[in-house]
Amino acid sequence: MQIRPYGDTANDGVVQLSFTLPLPLGSRAHEAARRYAMLMGISNPYVAHAESVDTSFSFFVIYGTCSYTLDPEQILVDELAHAELDFYAINDLIEKELGRRVTVIGAAIESDAHTVGIDAIFNAKGFAGNYGLERFPAFRALNLGAQISCEALLRRASAEQAEAILVSQVVTQKNVHIHNLTKLIELAEAEGVRDRYLMIVGGPRISHVFAKELGYDAGFGPGSTAITVASYIAQELVSRKG
Repeated sequence: MQIRPYGDTANDGVVQLSFTLPLPLGSRAHEAARRYAMLMGISNPYVAHAESVDTSFSFFVIYGTCSYTLDPEQILVDELAHAELDFYAINDLIEKELGRRVTVIGAAIESDAHTVGIDAIFNAKGFAGNYGLERFPAFRALNLGAQISCEALLRRASAEQAEAILVSQVVTQKNVHIHNLTKLIELAEAEGVRDRYLMIVGGPRISHVFAKELGYDAGFGPGSTAITVASYIAQELVSRKG
């Protein structure tokens, strides 16, 4: 079955896209935005919104129709196979199958100073109605905060005998997140401790497939909650024990 985006009616191909052009706002910039959308395969592009970002930059929102289709059955993805458990089931699973508290350590590494993501996973109050890892009796959760070097994170993980390391990367300009995440994995491999931990990463540009490509065990993108992450940790540790 071939599909296209949905706008007003099924498979009409209507899309909305936005971008910034290095041109001052004006008639020339409007026409440049419209033509650029056409080069992207958008037919009948309409500039729905335009505003000046600076003296030499303009931001546009374009509506138009995309003619391309795809077959979703031909898309293969590497998804986490773990079920999402509730708060009580996670604690029961760890208590019954592992018989110990699981130490989880997390941080926003290197130059990344954003803690919103890592705090949402760790803080007891949690996020979106889900408790954070600090609230789980089965977890010993250590949130180191932001701008933690890869070296310091691995030293602390070793000292605390952690079983899982959670890394948050929000800043993505110039692919700095790829550099930082690669550095952590390479350092863990060089020190011979990579297989000691579940290595997990989360952030706005993260997917499970992308995380696996970088050498991590799992990746969690936007909208992930502590319940999702805790479910994975509990089930994966039980699976590895078996």
